[in-house]
Amino acid sequence: MKSIWKNYRTDTAYDELMCSEFQSRAVSHQLCQYLDSLKKEDIDKRKVAAELAIIEMGISFTVYSEEGNIDRAWPFDIIPRIIDAREWKIIDKGLKQRLTALNLFISDVYGDQEFIKAGKMPAEIISSSKNFRKECIGVKPRHNVWANICGTDLVRDKDGVMYVLEDNLRVPSGVSYMLENRVITKRVFPELLQDIDVLPIDDYPTHLLDMLSSIAPNQSDKCTYAVLTPGIYNSAYFEHAYLAQQIGAQLVEGNDLIVNDDDCVYMKTINGLEKIDVIYRRIDDDFLDPEVFRPDSTLGVRGLMRAWKAGNVALANAPGAGVADDKVVYAYVPEMIRFYLNEEPILPNVPTYLCSNPDDLAYVLEHLSELVVKPANESGGYGMLVGPHSTAKEVEDFRKIILKDPRNYIGQPTLSISTAPTLCKGKLEPRHIDLRPFILQGKNTFVTAGGLTRVALKKGSLVVNSSQGGGSKDTWIINMEGS
Repeated sequence: MKSIWKNYRTDTAYDELMCSEFQSRAVSHQLCQYLDSLKKEDIDKRKVAAELAIIEMGISFTVYSEEGNIDRAWPFDIIPRIIDAREWKIIDKGLKQRLTALNLFISDVYGDQEFIKAGKMPAEIISSSKNFRKECIGVKPRHNVWANICGTDLVRDKDGVMYVLEDNLRVPSGVSYMLENRVITKRVFPELLQDIDVLPIDDYPTHLLDMLSSIAPNQSDKCTYAVLTPGIYNSAYFEHAYLAQQIGAQLVEGNDLIVNDDDCVYMKTINGLEKIDVIYRRIDDDFLDPEVFRPDSTLGVRGLMRAWKAGNVALANAPGAGVADDKVVYAYVPEMIRFYLNEEPILPNVPTYLCSNPDDLAYVLEHLSELVVKPANESGGYGMLVGPHSTAKEVEDFRKIILKDPRNYIGQPTLSISTAPTLCKGKLEPRHIDLRPFILQGKNTFVTAGGLTRVALKKGSLVVNSSQGGGSKDTWIINMEGS
């Protein structure tokens, strides 16, 4: 290979497309050959076409900063990330296993707490969790599923093994960008997608609606659905509007809904009140119901928890599901799988040190400059320390932060997460990536064929979050059988 691949290096990490300099992996051979056949001008034209499509389609996200909220076009790299369908089959099975165990754990936490009684986890982990909601004790959602929509972050280390980095069980975002990335790719590389057997992802809205239907209190064809959004200034508002449109749901804000004396939820319309059966909520627990949680919240619906507890409305995800969306609880997921399912975990966790454990704390403090240290409940890559990329002062400052609240921090080795070729100023360079597949669970369980591949666009950076300069790629699960 030459031209676009000139000086492309694969010796810093496991590369998803290339196994050595000028040598593509079997699964990506057809794509790499095709890219090598293109002139630089052809690649540049496709990049511009993708950027114009993003603007035309209105695909955006909001960055919060001290200067105010900035609405930006979605950062997209046109070179797809590729995974063999044979490997994906194992990942799919592992993700279903993981979410099943997590839902059994959440149900147990708000029930008999057998996991804790069996000595598998200290009770203080739950009692001190900011996402444990005592108001949910004794509630039993339909199918015993609390986290109906999960975004699990996966990373591949230099050993080629795919690890689970974290589970997002509160209000996971990104699935709309996964879907739109494929639409853009079809515009940019239509001929490639005709020649390569890429598994489809456009059935996600159908599966989402099926899942929401399966948890409805009123099991009939006349259910009404709503997506509850914090409003236009939320960073994921594009996704809220997109998904509501895709599944035929009403897009509502808190003041559009009311809970009447019958403990049912109604939407205000010009023709009067219309009953709502299922709410896909994109608002955190704290703001969901000022009658139960934060009394100053103007985002939620007063009485919503009453309606949910009475079984008159289904909420996805259920309030309280975030108790398992805690990086300390994450460390116990392999044991949950063994305890609830009597199975060995299919997907491994990243080795994790709990700062609430004195021995682990001592190790973390001694090796701060080598580790990644994260707070238990932050998202977006905020509030964390990446030891090897930090100054001595930043390390020492973080040491003090950990010692103030050890329960709130975990340490993990700094992984050399995999890279993928990314178009940078007209040439391909390796950039670190992760992957967020989406798992739906109601009556049945469904996993997307791939997910949202996020890219650290800054050279050498491990932070893939769009709010901190990251971008994304289309993810191709390729069926190699018969090829």
